[in-house]
Formats: sequence, C-alpha cells, structure tokens
Amino acid sequence: MTDWLIAHYDLLRGLHILAVIAWMAGLLYLPRLYAYHAKAVVGSEMDLTFRIMEAKLLRIIMNPAFVLALLFGFCLIWVDGHVRGWGFLGQAWMVVKLAGVLLLSGWHHYLALARKAFAEGRNRRSNTFWRMTNELPFLAAIAMVLAVTTEFGK
Repeated sequence: MTDWLIAHYDLLRGLHILAVIAWMAGLLYLPRLYAYHAKAVVGSEMDLTFRIMEAKLLRIIMNPAFVLALLFGFCLIWVDGHVRGWGFLGQAWMVVKLAGVLLLSGWHHYLALARKAFAEGRNRRSNTFWRMTNELPFLAAIAMVLAVTTEFGK
C-alpha cells in the first residue's frame, strides 16, 4: 500500500488541495450565511430558507470535503514519513500546518454547533460577530500555505 501511495503522491496532493478548496469555501461562506441569518426573524420564511441552505452546505459540501482533506492529508504525511523520515513532523513549517488544521477543525465544529443553534431558534451571536469571524479561516490558510510552500525553519 505504501508503494502505491508513493507512486501516486502527486495525485494524492492534487486531491488534497481540491478537498481543502471545497472545505475552505464552506468555512468562508457559512459564517456569511449566519451573518444574514442573524437578522432574520425566527420562524419567518427567510429563517427557514437559511436553515436549509446552512444544513445543505454543511452536510453536502463541508463535511465530506473536511473528511477527504484529512484523509488525503494523512496519506501525504504517511508518504512523506516513509520517504523523508518522520522528523519533518517536528519542523516549524509542519507544526504551523498541523496547528492550522486543528484550528480549522475546531472552527468547523463550532460552525456545526452554531447551525444547530440557528435551526433551533437559539442563535445568540450578532450579525457583526459572524461578519468579523468570517475571515478567520482565510487568515489561518495564509499562514498554513506559506508555511508549507516555503518550509520555513527547515
């Protein structure tokens, strides 16, 4: 299996990037939906429309993309560990990348909990909160992409 993964490293990397793009799109869009949803009257047609949009975005795009990004990411780590040795996991650039993955995973979970709160009419966050936090995933992505592409601290 490891030989197959090594032979298909570029394919795995491409699939990982595509999954991350889809996941990031959701991480950036869902808080924007929440910002608009926070202004809707609970039980209104607009409220119900946002509930459907948010649930579908999370269930159909974000969750599968998240799982695939992690799966392909773990495959890439597995290959790199066998090719260059496992020491790269402790290098600064990889620590930044893994910290970003943890941060984005936590944010994804928080957004999923917020979706449930909206669905139950219990949102306590303002549209300002959601607009201000909307860019957090992009800031994390900047740090992660620059860390990986430059491999600083190597």
